[in-house]
Amino acid sequence: MTTRLSNAQIAWRAAQDIADGAYVNLGIGFPEMVARFQPPGRQAVFHTENGVLGFGEAPPAGQEDWDLINAGKKAITLNPGAAFFHHADSFAMVRGGHLDVAILGAYQVAQNGDLANWSTGPRGVPAVGGAMDLVHGAKRVAVLTDHVTKDGKPKLVESCTLPLTGVRCVTRVYTSLAVVDIENDHFVLREKLPAISLDELQAATGARLHVDGEIADLIVPEL
Repeated sequence: MTTRLSNAQIAWRAAQDIADGAYVNLGIGFPEMVARFQPPGRQAVFHTENGVLGFGEAPPAGQEDWDLINAGKKAITLNPGAAFFHHADSFAMVRGGHLDVAILGAYQVAQNGDLANWSTGPRGVPAVGGAMDLVHGAKRVAVLTDHVTKDGKPKLVESCTLPLTGVRCVTRVYTSLAVVDIENDHFVLREKLPAISLDELQAATGARLHVDGEIADLIVPEL
């Protein structure tokens, strides 16, 4: 399937759903792009596990201060009122339910909301890391992902086959083809690219897509 959103476009779409003033943790890698696309008039408060609250945009190349980094070791700037704190305090914020949203990547998302976003394979990591705290500490968990793997296998599945990060934790998935909610152990289709049919989308999905009302067109800018 050649029609699909870029990672930047998926991140843009997810950013449109973040409320002004929300406390947000962005997962390492692809989800970090969400911070670039906040709608005009809205300002989220971004949190990173290594102990910063209220960081801003990435600095211009050559102007990095490498004492200021996020959990993915990328250079950041600070917004007015930003705060530093101990790693343990950072996870106390996560585990204490003080984050409104956690936005993470995924290898697989199951129709009941189970998430697998780490692997012990050849290019895997040695442990699940802080994601296991984020998925159960944040009030809402969203996932950004391509709809299928590089070899065309569905990433939205009936049940995960990879090690779980969390159980029944994901509420919305933003993919390269659609926006899908998880409700009552089902994938509920909310938006899809207008260039693909429902049948084509279902064929690329590893579990049934339920429809509840009108399916909106997934429209994003050229980025």
